Amino acid sequence: MAVIVFTTPGNRPFIAKSLADTSASILDIPYPENIPGIPTGVNSIDALPSIHEAMQPEFERKLQSVLPVSFMVSNWFLWWTLESATKFGFPRLMFSSMSQYASCVSKAVSVDRLLSGPESDDELITVTQFPRIKVTSNDFDPKLSKPADPNNTKMKLSRDRVISASKSYGYIVNSFYEMEKFCIDRWNSEERPKVWCVGPLCLAEPPKFEHEPQKERPSWIKWLDEKLDQGCSVLYVAFGSQAEISSEQLKQIAIGLEQSKVNFLWVIRKKESELCDGYEERVKERHCGERVG
Repeated sequence: MAVIVFTTPGNRPFIAKSLADTSASILDIPYPENIPGIPTGVNSIDALPSIHEAMQPEFERKLQSVLPVSFMVSNWFLWWTLESATKFGFPRLMFSSMSQYASCVSKAVSVDRLLSGPESDDELITVTQFPRIKVTSNDFDPKLSKPADPNNTKMKLSRDRVISASKSYGYIVNSFYEMEKFCIDRWNSEERPKVWCVGPLCLAEPPKFEHEPQKERPSWIKWLDEKLDQGCSVLYVAFGSQAEISSEQLKQIAIGLEQSKVNFLWVIRKKESELCDGYEERVKERHCGERVG
């Protein structure tokens, strides 16, 4: 089976390196020029103020050149790819990097309209379908707790994604059944589309590049190995490339991690890395920080 990866010119070098020892091919789709709300030269989702379907015509033009296609896997952000797959007569599977737990809880909160009742964004709400779980409005996108406005661009985008997901052939998640058995079984017995696990992708064998010299293992890998040898568990803390964490939120996370007394690996952006004086010294035995970007 031939595999074709669609990406943008700015992301091609990274993708090409990742696929260097495979038979997969790559097709570029440049972002359209002069689109309102999209800065010139943008090539990746984390740099966009919103995902824009304006690239759909170019995507379909490239797609038509490689027909017939058996199926497509696209990120859940790219809701419009379902339209393209339907147009050319093949199934679209949606991919999400979130856990199935997050999807189940979000769906339950949305269906039961649990965010419309609390007066405070910090008020604990019992998830009706999962009574042991409590959430707050702050745990979700603000637009989910506001009355639906059909003229709101972000609201429409969110609605399009949900509709597209529900009509897709399948739902692929970066998780594994043994870790989320309850959530996966619950979803597949009561919801659609069906979920398949393909993770954890972090355990996939990394490409071997013979031309690259052997590099020394990063300090955080050595630290994790030490904790493994000691029989200690480690809490991994990261919020992805798109979430914007305020200084106050970083402060509260730092306080919580310090008071928890657990070992933790915290990934933060370099611009967010200024923590309170003496913090790293106080937690140095339990903490390994990785600064990125």
